[in-house]
Amino acid sequence: MMPTTTSNGTGPAPLLASAPWRRALVTGGAGFLGSHLCERLLDAGVGVDCLDNLRTGRPGNVRHLTGRDGFRFLEGDVADPGCPAALPGPYDLVLHLAGPASPQDEERHLLETLDTRSLGTRNALAVAGRDGARFLLASSPEDGTGPGRDPHTPGPLTARSACADSRRFSEALVAAHAAHGSDAGIVRLFHAYGPCMRPDEGLPIPAFVEAALAGQPVTVPGAGRQALWLCYVDDMVDGVLLVAAGRSVRPVDLGGDEEVTLADIARRVIQLTGSDAPLTFTEEQATGPEHPPHTGFARELFGWVPKVGWEEGLARTVAALTARPEQGPPERAPATVTGSGGEWSA
Repeated sequence: MMPTTTSNGTGPAPLLASAPWRRALVTGGAGFLGSHLCERLLDAGVGVDCLDNLRTGRPGNVRHLTGRDGFRFLEGDVADPGCPAALPGPYDLVLHLAGPASPQDEERHLLETLDTRSLGTRNALAVAGRDGARFLLASSPEDGTGPGRDPHTPGPLTARSACADSRRFSEALVAAHAAHGSDAGIVRLFHAYGPCMRPDEGLPIPAFVEAALAGQPVTVPGAGRQALWLCYVDDMVDGVLLVAAGRSVRPVDLGGDEEVTLADIARRVIQLTGSDAPLTFTEEQATGPEHPPHTGFARELFGWVPKVGWEEGLARTVAALTARPEQGPPERAPATVTGSGGEWSA
């Protein structure tokens, strides 16, 4: 039974007492956000197939999940032609997170990224269609290479613009399937951060932490005035699962509600690590979304509100990134996700 919401917009529908899924497929499940989603689903009693080719994901992110009831790690590429037939299922939830999370990884694995967002999205949708599962695509916000550019004066074809086009194509595939009756939706994720981020993927927070711990200059692009809307990973997971438990087909923005600059983040990282590393700035301008997340839809329809402030979340993240890798992810207190899409405990 899938959750519903009231049609008159006067309030949320009755909450479900438990997770509405029996088994989920998480593509890119050994990545940063994917591994947290796998753990939360398992904690809620949902069986999980974690699919990852380990190009950017890490086995260590899910090693602590092996041996748990209902968890299976499947090493493979969602873009391979035989992938749908190789996935056992049946699933009633497909979370498609496969693909690089950072622009650097996108450009480093450009052809694979294009395949994942085209062939991979087709395959993931095919699996959801085969099993009658709810499908949710994890996408990214526009970063200045999107529809805002003048179509009559297109810029040069670059790796960055190709990746932006591939994101829009994957969303178009999902929208087309939804228009033909599939239970498919999209979440656009703004600046998720937390434990299990890779220090070498080129995202600001882990890069700042790595530099500070090494006593090297913490380098901030531009004057450090670029704004981010940070969303701690636990809050992001809450939002993704609430949208998954609903039937929304329109894209839903998920992100923090506190605007913080790169310079503020870098200074706080230096403080939290107790480092003497200097703060430096470069002439290179930072890239990223040019607008804040529009989270009103997530709040009104799903009752989702970020709970972890950026300073608290940053302290948790720095503590996790400075711990020895063999210690694994930090313990997380039991959490309850509530909203019009459902209620489940982890």
